[in-house]
Amino acid sequence: MSVHRRSQLLARALVLTAAATTALSVTAGGSAQAAPGAPGTPDLRDVKAQVEQLYDEAERASEKCNAAQEAQKRLQSETALLQGEVAAGQDQLNQLRGDLATVAGAQYRGGGMTQTAQLMLSSDPESYLARARTLGQAAERQRETLHELASRQRRLDQRRTETAGKLAELDQARRSLAENKQQIQQRLAKAQKLLNSLGAAERARMLVQDANDAERRATRGTDRLDLGTTPAASERGAAALAAAVRMIGSPYVYGSTGPRAFDCSGLMYYSWRQAGVTLPRTSQAQAFAGQRISLSEARPGDLVIFYRDMHHVGMYAGGGVMVHAPYPGAKVRYESVNAMPVAGVVRL
Repeated sequence: MSVHRRSQLLARALVLTAAATTALSVTAGGSAQAAPGAPGTPDLRDVKAQVEQLYDEAERASEKCNAAQEAQKRLQSETALLQGEVAAGQDQLNQLRGDLATVAGAQYRGGGMTQTAQLMLSSDPESYLARARTLGQAAERQRETLHELASRQRRLDQRRTETAGKLAELDQARRSLAENKQQIQQRLAKAQKLLNSLGAAERARMLVQDANDAERRATRGTDRLDLGTTPAASERGAAALAAAVRMIGSPYVYGSTGPRAFDCSGLMYYSWRQAGVTLPRTSQAQAFAGQRISLSEARPGDLVIFYRDMHHVGMYAGGGVMVHAPYPGAKVRYESVNAMPVAGVVRL
């Protein structure tokens, strides 16, 4: 991973611990701060590397969490539809069985003797023949009803099997969602613990150097940034980029799609919705939402996908710069597309 990316992650970590650093300095009056390199002081480079890894793992878990949430919504809708079909199918079966019972009762009441004997003894042969035709028609309806009953029973059984399968998938999606949320919290907590293990003096020194750099990157505007003159690939792309730029300064929050906070794919989802396009929710799915092009062909509004497993995404703004939601503790901002390894560019 690039030195620039490591600097980002370190700045993020330092923002989270700034308050703790100040408190330690005030309490100790500077006398109890651990000296750099003192026995028992964690190696700064190791801490940086571990924090970087933990935040990357948390971001991967976040995208999996987003995918599980989308799966849960879809499965809940599909399950509700299937359950409605099962209920309606059962009502239809009950109605058919009632019709069948009515026909069978009519046949029983009219079938006490043979039709020939009934005709010979009838005082009104024409009326009898009319009733006989009715009974024959009833028998035919009975056969049709039996056939329909069996057919509907098969369809109902199939729907019940599908419903059971969807319910099992829904349970798995819920468990996956809970597991990924737990992974996010565990990694964030472990990163915080590592940061807290640093000496107060080290944290203060790095905070001044790195957090200020991060703040400058987060607040600089288009008036101070050369984005080039290449136009967007489409009007919608231009509208999506404009929406993303308006969100500069918004905080990064796992699982958020705006309008006040975002994760990386949430910012893309929100921005393109403002342009009238509904993207998939996760960065991995967004990587296949449009036409793949090379980075050299990128134009404003295109999605830039990062890392081999595609767990991060930003929007190309021009001039080799993107706008994205970087990580916890940082805000939506402009960043060089070279800050992370590019896996692909997508044009919608």
